Amino acid sequence: MFTPRYRPHVIATLSLGLPLIGSHLARMAIGVSDTIMIGWYGVEPLAALVIATSFLIILFFLGMGFGTGVMGLIATSIAQGDETEVRRGTRMALWLSGIYSLLVMPLMWFSEPILLALGQTALTAELSQDYLRIAGWGLLPMLAGLTLNSYLAALERTQVVMWVTLAGLPLNIALNYVFIFGNLGAPELGVRGAAIASLSVQVTQLVMLVAYAGWLPIARKYSLFQRFWRPDWPAFWAIFGLGLPIGVTMLAEGGLFVASNIMMGWIGTQELAAHGIALQITSITFMAHLGLSNAATVRIGQAKGRGDPVWMHDAGVTVIGMSTAFAVFAMALYFLFPEPLVRLYLDPADPETPVIVTIGAMLLFYAALFQLTDALQVVALGLLRGVHDTRVPMWIAAFSYWVVGMPVAYGLAFVAGIGAPGLWLGLVVGLTLAAVLLMIRFWRGHARGDWTRAQFAV
Repeated sequence: MFTPRYRPHVIATLSLGLPLIGSHLARMAIGVSDTIMIGWYGVEPLAALVIATSFLIILFFLGMGFGTGVMGLIATSIAQGDETEVRRGTRMALWLSGIYSLLVMPLMWFSEPILLALGQTALTAELSQDYLRIAGWGLLPMLAGLTLNSYLAALERTQVVMWVTLAGLPLNIALNYVFIFGNLGAPELGVRGAAIASLSVQVTQLVMLVAYAGWLPIARKYSLFQRFWRPDWPAFWAIFGLGLPIGVTMLAEGGLFVASNIMMGWIGTQELAAHGIALQITSITFMAHLGLSNAATVRIGQAKGRGDPVWMHDAGVTVIGMSTAFAVFAMALYFLFPEPLVRLYLDPADPETPVIVTIGAMLLFYAALFQLTDALQVVALGLLRGVHDTRVPMWIAAFSYWVVGMPVAYGLAFVAGIGAPGLWLGLVVGLTLAAVLLMIRFWRGHARGDWTRAQFAV
């Protein structure tokens, strides 16, 4: 697939990317276990979980820019041998993650009236708030953990990130078994039980990451937690300026899918349940592209720190080729096995299962259509973050997803009367436009400062 010139980049990208993919998949598996086990508990609780996790995820997306944005900055600083900048950036990203988490907690605590205003049923809104009042406290360990993930990834210690995340999966399943269904003498809590399990796992994982980051011999020179309480306002505002556009970008994309959840709820509960299952299936394969995107950020950030445009070019070509190959594999999977994939999430004895399976299998057909463009747009964002370019990509994403994608989705679903497939076609349009515009920005050299296009062209 790649000439000898690119093989070292393939090896390096896999070394970084595979553990990151594993950690993303493990994190996703925790969410899948929640969905499957709540799906066995009942259709209404499943619909509520889809809405509640969407609500939480959209707040997570907005806040994750600080932890994600610092990854490229740390990689560049390490390549330049700037130990102080590594510490300053990581520490203030942790500060920002904590401050943001506390500021948005009231939105989750009083989420029921918000969801009712968005057209959800009274029962769905009530159950969703029950979940968010517990799971919302997990936002802080989630965002702090993300920042430490970026720190360790830039140090090329991604294997530990993967193992820490994997450790949370059996714990989550066990706690779900106990608290959702009321086993081993515990009360039967339904969606609140799933929230308790998630919060417990997130706190445990953060403790493990903090312990490892403090112990790691190669990282001790950065003194990450020394005088942690002392503010560094120049670094604070620098990370804020770098990370906020990333958060808005993630919000724009995540909001596109969350809005589709809300509009699907207008169509019907069965459609919403099928939509949630289809989205989670596609999210599983998306984790591979997200891991490769993270690896691209580190590799491109290293190239920027060393001032090596040829390495940057080859690293970019490598990650795009790898992501494209996996997208083709995922497309084949969705086309060939849609119904078996959807059935994994449902109780065969439930009388509503056949209808949900039919709807979900149809939606997976449309999911296959945007696999390639979804992969390319997230990889392009990773490449641009490696050169610390976040503001213009934010505007590109907002335009593609909301000025184009969402109006097309609404128009096809409700104006043209196509329904659920129309929503998904709108997603295809928005993601495709974003992929094209972001790739153009990176490869035409608009984001590389004083690195001219002539220097970069090889």
